[in-house]
Amino acid sequence: MNYRGFVGSDDNYDLVGAMQFNLLTALGLREYHKLLDIGCGSLRAGRLFIPYLNRGGYCGIEPEKWLVEAGIQNEIGESMVEIKAPRFVYSYEFPATAFGEKFDYMVAHSIFSHASQEQILQCLKNVKPALTPSTDHARGGLLAATFILGDNDYQGSEWLYPGKTEVGFAHYTEACINRLARESGLACKKLDYPHQNVQTWFVFGDTKDVVQVDDPTYNLKKMFGK
Repeated sequence: MNYRGFVGSDDNYDLVGAMQFNLLTALGLREYHKLLDIGCGSLRAGRLFIPYLNRGGYCGIEPEKWLVEAGIQNEIGESMVEIKAPRFVYSYEFPATAFGEKFDYMVAHSIFSHASQEQILQCLKNVKPALTPSTDHARGGLLAATFILGDNDYQGSEWLYPGKTEVGFAHYTEACINRLARESGLACKKLDYPHQNVQTWFVFGDTKDVVQVDDPTYNLKKMFGK
């Protein structure tokens, strides 16, 4: 089975991984931070995050173990695993607290675009206690996640598989996304950041942390003195 095609278009595999890396660094991710990749798949983004982060800085959740194994074999190699010591949990339940870590950043790319409202709420509730709390000198942890916006909200209870179900993607209104955030005890904010297809980026976290999030493109300009 094609480990690249299983998580999206073969043609955009590198570009989608780079997009996630660029967004997270624009939001403030640095090599010393802890990152949780929710639905890490075949390490489409992990192959960039793992070498970048310090040893032990990358964790991934993925229900399909074979995808992670294929990503290690074909994208980063066992030597990188030995050097950087990424950790993985194989589960459908979004167990963000399973690593015993507080995370400065989390990313969930193209996960909620297939998930039911109940699944999204479960994930967000699991995310909240695993985010790094803010301090007087540092912003607290953030989750960056994509949604497909629409005029109506997906009402089903099943995970949607493109090509395997009649409806391959879950659409949600901004009102629904904000409600799910509130019910999980989080705030959220839509980002003005480009995506390769119809998905839209949102950040989630404590209210005081989310309000501090600047436009990622503005942050990139600041980083390079433009």
